Amino acid sequence: MTKDEIKNTENEIQEGVIAPTVSFGVDENTIKTTDIVADVVPTPSEAVPAEAPKAVAPKDTKDQKNYEKNPRRSRRGGPRREEKVKSEFDHRLVGIRRVSRTVAGGRRFSFSALVVVGNRKGKVGVGQGKSGDTPIAIEKAVRDAKKRLITVELTKEGRIPHEVQAKYSSAIVKIMPAKGRGILAGSATRYVLELAGVKEVNAKILSGSKNALNISKATIKALQMLTGAEKVNKK
Repeated sequence: MTKDEIKNTENEIQEGVIAPTVSFGVDENTIKTTDIVADVVPTPSEAVPAEAPKAVAPKDTKDQKNYEKNPRRSRRGGPRREEKVKSEFDHRLVGIRRVSRTVAGGRRFSFSALVVVGNRKGKVGVGQGKSGDTPIAIEKAVRDAKKRLITVELTKEGRIPHEVQAKYSSAIVKIMPAKGRGILAGSATRYVLELAGVKEVNAKILSGSKNALNISKATIKALQMLTGAEKVNKK
């Protein structure tokens, strides 16, 4: 290739007719072309249209923030906690006392809880629990009450079939049916009757004892004496 041809090629590269990917090796006497690549630049009409960007689904920013904070607790990124099944039994705290125990180093204090447990359908129980912490004492009392559940014989309307009276230690409790008057009772007796599901009843504490444990135990003993509910239901 002569010098004139090389100049013409350079002019074409500058004008854009030929792509600038040409290298030349020049000696003193001759000029040799080692590599010439002539890539024709496509015209605008021949240019391939670019692909349209794919639509990306929007993300839930709330879930994304929760996942970034703690992936285990996020709504979609982590496991959900299992819902606790509600127990059929309700419980009422009758009383809680602080008790002490004398040891070689002095006195150690703890808490004693009295709890009534029932399903309001004829099952009721009374329990006690002791511990250094109040919640633990209540939990122990609930477990103890569930172990001592009794079944009360009631009519279809939830009434007692007849009058009963019982004594436990120094407490005496008398329970009588009272149609159309609700629950007329006080102290621990009311809690026991409510959780047992007894309706329209009148209860009286005939002794001067104010001990809630003895009163609740006497009420439980009186409810155990109920019989004949099946005969009333058949009528």
